[in-house]
Amino acid sequence: MPRPAPVDALKPLGFVDTSDSVPWREAYPECSEAQLIGKALAGARYREGLTQIELSSLTGIPQRHISEMENGKRPIGKEMAKRLGKALKISYKVFL
Repeated sequence: MPRPAPVDALKPLGFVDTSDSVPWREAYPECSEAQLIGKALAGARYREGLTQIELSSLTGIPQRHISEMENGKRPIGKEMAKRLGKALKISYKVFL
């Protein structure tokens, strides 16, 4: 089925057609909220091509803490989420 013309017209402005995507929370129904947020953090870090050590250097957050957050073993507070969001070029609200 072809995409509507408005979707193609918005592409140059940075908009992406997500009509065939699945919400990330539904993609991992077996995961807890903390694990889902950790997967979002790991995915955002991967998208930016950063290692945990590089992200640690950019944010001032110890690499061990980043690992624990990605594995759902450490909560991400608002201030930490803001630092991560800025470094990963994503809304900090994803991590809350």
